[in-house]
Amino acid sequence: MTLKELEAQLLSLSPTEKAEAIQLLAHSLDSTWRGITKTPGVCGGDACIAGTRIPVWVLVQARNLGISESQLLYDYPTLSATDLANAWVYADANSEEIETAIRQNEEA
Repeated sequence: MTLKELEAQLLSLSPTEKAEAIQLLAHSLDSTWRGITKTPGVCGGDACIAGTRIPVWVLVQARNLGISESQLLYDYPTLSATDLANAWVYADANSEEIETAIRQNEEA
């Protein structure tokens, strides 16, 4: 796909989707993820919400099971809506990593 072909699709996105696309592109440039950390020896080195031991894959799996964002925020009172947004962007950009983590933890 060329940039010219992508342009029409980008312009048709909603303002929220455009903001998410910008965030995804910015993150992909420097491989750092706002609000997401990976620390060797913490949660198996999986991507976690910064300052917590809550892996992104756990939140994604919960969402896959139908748990709403409001319920996640209730269940994890230390999380904010921004934390969830960061997790979703990270998960979308690293879907293979997240799917592998979910699969590995289901087998355990």
